[in-house]
Parts: sequence; C-alpha cells; structure tokens
Amino acid sequence: MSGETIRIRLNGEESTYAPGLNARELVAEMGLGDRRFAVEINLQVVRAQDLEGIVLNDGDRIEVVSFVGGG
Repeated sequence: MSGETIRIRLNGEESTYAPGLNARELVAEMGLGDRRFAVEINLQVVRAQDLEGIVLNDGDRIEVVSFVGGG
C-alpha cells in the first residue's frame, strides 16, 4: 500500500479509496441516498447512526445490502 489509498473488499470486490473515508461516506458514494440498507464491517453489523464514526481501514471487509420493496 502506498499510504495514499486504502484497499477494502466491498461486497466481495476489492476497491481502493482515500484514507480517512468513513462508512457513511462510503454508503453515500454508493448512491444509496434515502434507501434502506444494512452494513456489515468485518462480520459486525453496524447501526446506521454509527456509520459516520467508523473510519475505514486497509483490509476491511464490508458488505452493504439495500432493501428493495415490491410484490
């Protein structure tokens, strides 16, 4: 790692981001906006209100699932 990026595994795929990115910013980058979603970081489910306080680190494994309604 160069120190200029961190590598995380997001929904099974490796991606690079700038250091200092928090989980709330990552969700925003994904374009989820006002949709309902669940986030798991390193096998721990994270409450939506806690996302902003979690700074992502190199090697983190993140799963983000959005909920879709329909019938």
